[in-house]
Amino acid sequence: MAIKHYTKDNVTVKWQSDICIHSEKCFHGLSEVFNPKQRPWVNMDGASSEEIIAQVNKCPSGALSILGESQDSEQEIIIETMSNGPLMVYGNMKVKHDGKEITKTNKVTAFCRCGASENKPYCDGAHKKIDFIG
Repeated sequence: MAIKHYTKDNVTVKWQSDICIHSEKCFHGLSEVFNPKQRPWVNMDGASSEEIIAQVNKCPSGALSILGESQDSEQEIIIETMSNGPLMVYGNMKVKHDGKEITKTNKVTAFCRCGASENKPYCDGAHKKIDFIG
C-alpha cells in the first residue's frame, strides 16, 4: 500500500493508492494539480489551496483526502451501489478482512462488487476492464 503526502502552505493532500478506483475525477477536475502522466503526479503549485481542497473533496473513493480535516464520529453511514461499479460506503467504519481490523476515517470507501479487484475488499477499478454489469 502506497501512501503519499503532498503539501502546500498549510494544506496536505494524502493519497492512498490501495483505495483509489481510478475514476479520474481529480485529473479531469483539476489537471493543473493532478496529472498521472507526470512525476510526481500531484503538483501542489498548480492551483490555490482552496481549489485543491474543493477537488480533493470530490474524490469518490476517499483515496485523496486532506490531512487535518475533522471526522465526525456521529456521522450517518450511507451505502450506495454504483451502477456497474463498486459499493460506496460513506462515513467512518472499521473493516475486518483476513483477520485484520482497519479503522477507516475516509469520507467514502469503495468496496469491490465485481470480484476482479486485486485489492479486495476494496475496489481498484477492475470492473471497467472486465465490463462488469451489475
